[in-house]
Amino acid sequence: MSLPPLVEPAAELTTDEVRRYSRHLIIPDVGMQGQQRLKNAKVLVIGAGGLGSPALLYLAAAGVGTLGVIDFDEVDESNLQRQIIHGQSDVGKSKAGSARESIAEVNPLIDVVVHQERLDNDNVLAIFEQYDLIVDGTDNFATRYLVNDAAVLLGKPYVWGSIYRFDGQASVFWAEHGPCYRCLYPEPPPPGMVPSCAEGGVLGVLCASIGSIQVNEAIKLLTGIGEPLIGKLMIYDALEMEYRKLSVRKDPDCPICGANPTITRLIDYEAFCGAVSDEAADAAADSTISVTTLEHWLKERANGERDFILVDVREQNEYEINRIPGSVLIPKGEFLTGAALEQLPQDKPVVLHCKSGMRSAEALAVVKGAGFDDSVHVGGGVVAWVNQIDPSQPSY
Repeated sequence: MSLPPLVEPAAELTTDEVRRYSRHLIIPDVGMQGQQRLKNAKVLVIGAGGLGSPALLYLAAAGVGTLGVIDFDEVDESNLQRQIIHGQSDVGKSKAGSARESIAEVNPLIDVVVHQERLDNDNVLAIFEQYDLIVDGTDNFATRYLVNDAAVLLGKPYVWGSIYRFDGQASVFWAEHGPCYRCLYPEPPPPGMVPSCAEGGVLGVLCASIGSIQVNEAIKLLTGIGEPLIGKLMIYDALEMEYRKLSVRKDPDCPICGANPTITRLIDYEAFCGAVSDEAADAAADSTISVTTLEHWLKERANGERDFILVDVREQNEYEINRIPGSVLIPKGEFLTGAALEQLPQDKPVVLHCKSGMRSAEALAVVKGAGFDDSVHVGGGVVAWVNQIDPSQPSY
């Protein structure tokens, strides 16, 4: 369905702006008035990462007058494979600050507002109120539900995108005109069920594919042209080069945008989504060791003073990047199916680790449930090992 423009047009374009945006101005559907609406628009992009990078650059190039960027993180070398708004010289800088510098190079005629902070319950409503439209480039479920609920409570539209390996999704959520994110995903997946991009990876160019769709939808909403993806879910498969579009209906029983909402204010989103399952949290409560303890245990094992099996529950491709010496690889999936249990010795303790500690905690719950009561896992995983014990290994 087509909607009226989200913003009123600015009074005029300067001579410099007419020159810069001339290829927009000669599109009949955009024209002078559409470009003036873009100039008058205020858009917030959440995250200057994989999706936020192309979104910010294209929104800036399109002439969106005020661009907000919120990100509390710093640029890491592993970001550069896909986060094209940052360069090698930006490593160690704040992502929000780095993004502002790149935007200024793309288009010095727009205003950039930097929010160098973590988006949370305390600041989200005040920040969102400053903008006409939200572009969501977050990569975790807790923040996605936070963004959705804040947008619904404020009546704000937002453009959502998601990426993983070779697959991407995009949609527009605006409770006043269609479904919200909760209508599509009423509950988050079980903790540990869906790997993050940091655990599962993402094809760098996929970010541009989905990020550009998000900007396309933002421009349509701001200028009132075309049919936005309200009530539609765009699904992209980069390996098959296939786009599909599915219908999404508004849920009349949705807890926040339905007829009788039960969520009328922001909730505890970390608790709602859960970093790990309750079983994993219980298993790890008194059975977590540090990497420095593991290093000491490995030395004792080498001297014959201690015996245990060290199991890496990551995937084979991760194991090839870096590893803790003396570990054997049994992926987490084999623990969930039970196949790993027959590979574990009955006469020695089991020590589990993964990249950061989340997957190993889930595997630990399975192992303890099977009677391996003296099992432990390594808090911080191989990331902590590389940072604290062996910085000669690469990180990812």
